[in-house]
Formats: sequence, structure tokens, C-alpha cells
Amino acid sequence: MEAGPEDWDRHLLDENTFTQNFRNDHNPSKTYLCYQVELSDGSSGVPLDQDKDIVQNEGGRGQHAELFLLEHIHSRNLDQKLSYKVTCFLSWTPCEKCAEEIIRFLAKNRHVSLSILASRIYTMGPYVKGLRRLYDAGVHISIMTFRDFEYCWQTFVDHQETPFQPWADLDRRSQQLSQQLWAILQKEPEGWTSVCL
Repeated sequence: MEAGPEDWDRHLLDENTFTQNFRNDHNPSKTYLCYQVELSDGSSGVPLDQDKDIVQNEGGRGQHAELFLLEHIHSRNLDQKLSYKVTCFLSWTPCEKCAEEIIRFLAKNRHVSLSILASRIYTMGPYVKGLRRLYDAGVHISIMTFRDFEYCWQTFVDHQETPFQPWADLDRRSQQLSQQLWAILQKEPEGWTSVCL
């Protein structure tokens, strides 16, 4: 039985959950991950009940949202003769362990490409190494902008026709985080040392 639009509505975030977890000016403890799957050529080809979803971590020492994502994609048995683009909107960038799992998954599933748009940068453990490895593996990583937050709101939130209301520092904070992420992803050449004058 195919799911219709009313079935998808049950999988939407409520407004408060989205705002509390995706605001880039504070640090919630949960990770939410909203994603959509489409054919790389932009045409429809993924069943409507399988083209988008929302996952979250189990908190504490439970499984991270990124691992749930990989399980969901794997369970869909996407046609290996076609190329798929998965776009993820995360409340936090992946940790190093999740980055490694994503890289392994993509190496085994060459028909899937991944874009990650994150609200904020997860800074625990050797996160820089994980983000750089993702980038080197061809994963597009960026910080969410106003348009990305608005798109998420319209696509993944049960907003009851209410337009997205940005918080005061959204743009400034997005720019700061984008600069920080860009600096992380830029590697210094071997043996090169920066010198402050």
C-alpha cells in the first residue's frame, strides 16, 4: 500500500522541535537529521513514501542519527543502475565515528552521493579529522543559510501554513559557522607552517 500525503504528515517535526533543535545560536543535546532522496538528474524516481524522512539520535550512548540514515537508505534497496542524491539537513555536523561510517557506506554504494547541510558544528573529539575525511571523500558539507532553514521548515515541519520566522542572529551566526567550517576543510600543505607577522 502506498503512503499518501496524509501519511507523510505524521513524519513531520512540530514547530517547537524544529526551532529548539535547529537554531544555530544555542546547543541542544539531540541531533535531528532531515533528508531527501532523489535521482541525480532531478527526475522523480523514488516512491513518494520513500523520498524523505526524519531521524534523530537516541541520546546518551544510543545510536547516532547518521547511522539511522545509513540503515534507512540501505533498506530501500536503491537501484544500483541509477544515481541518487541524498541531501541531509542536520542539527549538528557528524562526529568522527559517524563520518567514518558514512565514508564506508559511500565507498560500497557508489550510486549514492551525499550533501550535508548542518545548523552547527559538532566539536567533540577529533571532529576536524572526520569533517576533512568526509570532504575528501566527495561529500558536500556546508552550514545552513536562511534559505536552507526556510526550505527545511517548508519541507519537514508541520508548520500549519505559518511562514518560517528567523531568529535575530541567524545570518550572522551562519556566516561565522561557514567561515569556521571552511577553515576546517582547508588543509595546509605538508610541511607548511603559517607565520603570524
